[in-house]
Amino acid sequence: MARTRRKKPYNPAKVHNRQSHDLPRNAEVAAIEVDDPLGLEPGDKIVALRSVRNDPLARLHSHRHLDEAQYQAGRAFQNDWERAERGPRAVDPTREYVDGGQAREPITEGQRKAVLRLNHCERELGADGSALVHDVLVHGMSMEQVGERRGLRGQRWKDYFARRLRECLDRLALIYGLSTAAPAGHVRTARR
Repeated sequence: MARTRRKKPYNPAKVHNRQSHDLPRNAEVAAIEVDDPLGLEPGDKIVALRSVRNDPLARLHSHRHLDEAQYQAGRAFQNDWERAERGPRAVDPTREYVDGGQAREPITEGQRKAVLRLNHCERELGADGSALVHDVLVHGMSMEQVGERRGLRGQRWKDYFARRLRECLDRLALIYGLSTAAPAGHVRTARR
């Protein structure tokens, strides 16, 4: 005759595992540590999964190709772009005229400052660097897609665009005040 097992007594101090194990079929995720919204102590952290499928900046950061300053500079650029883009819209003459339409939204001080920062970034990065940063951070293109858009295929071109993007993000980190200039004679080595 088989013996019945005893259940362990309920222990309220034992933490429940809230981590999901179900992912969609084509999910691309990376682990990130965030503040615990259900934590009892301030500063409690949990590991969460974030999607990196349509976010090349998060993908590069999760694979350790970008450091924290470069990642935060890219996010600051994206934030400024979203603020500046939200401004007044052009009138669409194909739409039907409706009485009582909404008044145009005025440009806020935050939008004006975002545009000024973006203009400064564009001057600092130059035409090629600005186009590369715009393709990756605004349009969400991968290095392969950036090369194909310019008619340049191959691993050497992907490596070149990745290295150039890191240089541009370093420059953005300086502009946004997230890092300081490297000492003279300091050469940054490629990460593998």
